[in-house]
Amino acid sequence: MSSSKDKPIIKEQPATYDDYANMPDDGSRYELADGVLELMTPAPTPKHQVISNQIQTIITNSCQSQYIVFASPIDLILSSSEVRQPDIVMVHRSRIDIITRRGIEGIPDLVAEILSPHSVKRDKHNKLIAYAKHHIPEYWIVDPANECLEQYILSGDKYELLTIYEREETIQSDRLQCVSFTMKQILDAAEGLPG
Repeated sequence: MSSSKDKPIIKEQPATYDDYANMPDDGSRYELADGVLELMTPAPTPKHQVISNQIQTIITNSCQSQYIVFASPIDLILSSSEVRQPDIVMVHRSRIDIITRRGIEGIPDLVAEILSPHSVKRDKHNKLIAYAKHHIPEYWIVDPANECLEQYILSGDKYELLTIYEREETIQSDRLQCVSFTMKQILDAAEGLPG
């Protein structure tokens, strides 16, 4: 005899952070996008993970006195119906109060996503809209296949593509003065890995 506890909960949309946080652990990762649970599959490739780790390491080494740098998975709780897990998140230490036991509850200074074949539409369209809607001032899209980084800056309620940094160009940010690295540094760490 199965108990009601074993049955899946059917809920009308939109889902909330509490629904998301109370989901049984099924081994998958989800995001809450405007009240809709989205499955994030498949798991990131080894190349993706090394690129993420390399970006986090380089930025942490140059920015740790001013910023706290996180790599996924960490919940970025933008509202009760919008919870994302960016690959990289930066929060200025003066705003450390938005970092809670649940994750980051508020607007970080930067989010970055690393493209994979399964995430292009989500990262270049859906998240571009969602992050702008919640007024995150800077958004990076790291594109390993094209060896570049797209830097978006919030202008009003939308992002403007400020610069596309290619392999040898030094990535910098007017808002995040401590940032300075090249895609070559990032990609060389993942050389030869499947991805």
